[in-house]
Order: sequence, then C-alpha cells, then structure tokens
Amino acid sequence: MDSLPFLNLRQVNKSYEKEFYKAFDEFIQKGWYILGDRLKHFEQLFASYCDTKYAIGVANGLDALVLCLRACEIGEGDEVIVPSNTYIATWLAVSYVGAKPVPVEPKLDTYNLDYALIESAITEKTKAIIPVHLYGQICEMHEIIEIAEKYNIIVIEDNAQSQGASFDGKKSGSWGVCNATSFYPGKNLGALGDGGAITTNDLIISEKIRKIRNYGSEKKYFNEIKGVNSRLDEIQAAFLEIKLRHLDYTNLERIKLAEVYSKELLNIGDIVLPRIANKATSVYHLYTVRTEYRDSLQNYLTDNKIETLIHYPVPPHLQVAYCDLGYNRGDFPIAEEIANTTLSLPLWPGMKFDEVALVASKVKSFFDKIV
Repeated sequence: MDSLPFLNLRQVNKSYEKEFYKAFDEFIQKGWYILGDRLKHFEQLFASYCDTKYAIGVANGLDALVLCLRACEIGEGDEVIVPSNTYIATWLAVSYVGAKPVPVEPKLDTYNLDYALIESAITEKTKAIIPVHLYGQICEMHEIIEIAEKYNIIVIEDNAQSQGASFDGKKSGSWGVCNATSFYPGKNLGALGDGGAITTNDLIISEKIRKIRNYGSEKKYFNEIKGVNSRLDEIQAAFLEIKLRHLDYTNLERIKLAEVYSKELLNIGDIVLPRIANKATSVYHLYTVRTEYRDSLQNYLTDNKIETLIHYPVPPHLQVAYCDLGYNRGDFPIAEEIANTTLSLPLWPGMKFDEVALVASKVKSFFDKIV
C-alpha cells in the first residue's frame, strides 16, 4: 500500500486552491504587501471568531507570546508559571523577555495544566500564568482565572493548538488579558508559511502590541518604543481569511475522525485514549494516545507505512537549552511520563474514515502480536 503520512497538507489546502489563486492575483495587482487592508480585515474577522474586540497579526506564534509578555511589562526578575508539558516555545518566550519560566505539572489524563498545583508555585515574583491548550483541548479556565484573580497575576493563553475550542461555552483566546496563537501550516488554522496573532479585549494593550510589532512605531519613521519587526504579511492574511471561513467545519471533521479512533481503539492493549475535561472541548489538533509500548508501536506502524509523531519526546526542563535552570530527570515525572509514552496518530481534515480504520487495525494487530 502507499504510505500514509502523519499530515497531508497538500490535501488539506487543495480545496482552497481556486480561492488562493484569486487572492494571490488580487494581491499582486494591488501591490501592497505589508500592513494593508487584507491584514486589517483578517484581524477583524479573527477577533470576532475568538469573541474578542481586537486581534493583531504577527510573524509567528513565538513572537505572539513574546509580544504579549512585553505588552504586559513582564521582564527581568519576574516569574511566569508555564506547563512542564509543552512545546519549548512557551518557555522560550518567557526567557526572551528576561523572566524565569516556573514549570507546573499537567494532569496525566488531559495533558493540560493542573490548576490544583498552581498556587504552590506562586511567589512574590510571579507575574503571569501561561496555560497552554495542548493537543486541541482547552484548559480548565474557570479555576485558572480564579487563582490568577486571587493573587493579582496575569493570564496569557497559548492557544496555538486550540483555535475554535471552548470551555463552558467561552472560546480559547478570549480568557486572558492577551493571548497568543500560531498559524504555522500544520495548525487547525494554518497559513502557507509562518504567521501568528494576539487576541485581547484591552484597547491599550492592543495599541501597544501594534507598535511593538512595527519597530515601536505608529507613524512611519517616528518610534515611540523599542519594537521589533514582526508582522503578518498581506498574502498570508488573505489565505488565512479564506481558511477561517471553513474552520468550524474542518474542526468538526477532526472531531469526527477522532471519534472513530476512540471507538476503534477502546480497550485495545494498554492504550490510554484522550480524555476531555468537564465543560471543555477539543478540536483535536492532534490525536494522541499513551502506551508503555510507544516506541515499539511507532516502529511497527512505520514498518506498515504509517507515519506517526511524538509530541514531544523531550520535555523543556530536560532540554540542553534549559540546563541553566538546574532541573534533573525525575523533577517533573508526569511531564516525563507523557514524553515517554505518547504517540500522535495521523489526523487531518480530508482524511478518510477508512484511513483511520486502517491505522486502528494496525494498532490492534500490533497488540495482538505482543499478547
């Protein structure tokens, strides 16, 4: 059989091709490439989608996190609570503004930040919490917001993997003082290149971020603060606007495919299936399972021409980049267990149900062989 990729971006984007070509032609004809009307229009639409007043397009998701922290005046000597189980970008953003990432363990069943452990990590230096809505599922936000308000600290969401998910009916990207997302091509709302955005209901913060992303300038050649060059360009904004119109539908496709996986893999071997917290929803950016036989299962699926990925094989506290923080193996056992046992199975909008069934059948045959 032909190999089954983990993610088929060509297929994901194929249905938009005619609209993409039309948008590109308009882009070329207009001759305006940066900070134009297409970006403004997309920002308005994305803010509306996230149920916020403002959205600011930036160059990528990491920049979005950094600009959120800068806009909230978090910097040298401050501490920011982050998940121990996350992609390293969350930690890097904290480091880039001179603050210290303080890891808190996730819940083992949802992989998201365990709000019951947050208070014990708060010190007089704590200025913010960054809940990461991992794998598509939003964190338990009522509890996190309640803790933040109790200690007068800021919440900044990292909702790069959860565009369209909600908690108790309230969208991801609308809970924090400001919130960062990524439009990396593989995201649920993915560009055809890098891109990111910040959402907020705070006018002052939105205006500050607009200046920071553009060299600290509101008026050309007049720089009020020391900013950066981090702008979502016009063509990516145009492509994203097209895909945003279909996001709820493609998220629903993901959910239906995930339901097939969950039905087919129930009670198979020692597999632990995704669990969704009460009041939370997931848009299944990833369909991730856990098993003690992870590496052997991945090799078996590879031999059967099925591509899988590990999200993420090394937790941030064990990365060489963060050896200066002095953490050792065993310091965050839940994050380490997740890193050692999780496997992400193929899933994308446009994937066929029989392709999901094929993956599930190979997983079953693997466990049949080892019993």
